[in-house]
Amino acid sequence: MKLNSQGWFSGVRRIESPNFDTRPPHVAISLLIIHSISLPPGEFGGSAVKQLFTNTLNPEEHSYYEQLRGVKVSSHFFIRRNGEVIQFVSCLNRAWHAGMSLWQGRARCNDFSIGIELEGTDFVTYEDAQYRSLAYLTRRLQRNYLFSGIVGHADVAPDRKTDPGPHFDWSRYLKSL
Repeated sequence: MKLNSQGWFSGVRRIESPNFDTRPPHVAISLLIIHSISLPPGEFGGSAVKQLFTNTLNPEEHSYYEQLRGVKVSSHFFIRRNGEVIQFVSCLNRAWHAGMSLWQGRARCNDFSIGIELEGTDFVTYEDAQYRSLAYLTRRLQRNYLFSGIVGHADVAPDRKTDPGPHFDWSRYLKSL
């Protein structure tokens, strides 16, 4: 897996999301944010996350999806339960993953971060394959970016987010780097 000059990794599935914009000029990427997502909540393996990130999620397909009508979000990467890595946004662009956020006195974390979504919830243990893929992807990102922090979504938006949740093994992940 290698990052090309356009900010896309070779060797990973690429599904381009329209939900991104240009990073502010002269802002270095310095934060990695780990998230979790499952749609519908607690269900894994479907196409709903891809549909959410590409604005094709049908609110009529599940009662939960109605509250997502018109929501435009994305992440740079999504790691499925089986370890598959999908890239939705170039690392050079600003994905819309952190929302209203603050890290070490800096607001708007999307401006200076890369987001990785893990297929999961606060209530389920993550898979070994996800930890392997996350560690590998993180090490590859670290070859290109000097991260001053690797944090969870809950760390940058504690009043509204809890992910990646209590079942994410931070010690295991950080030791693998």
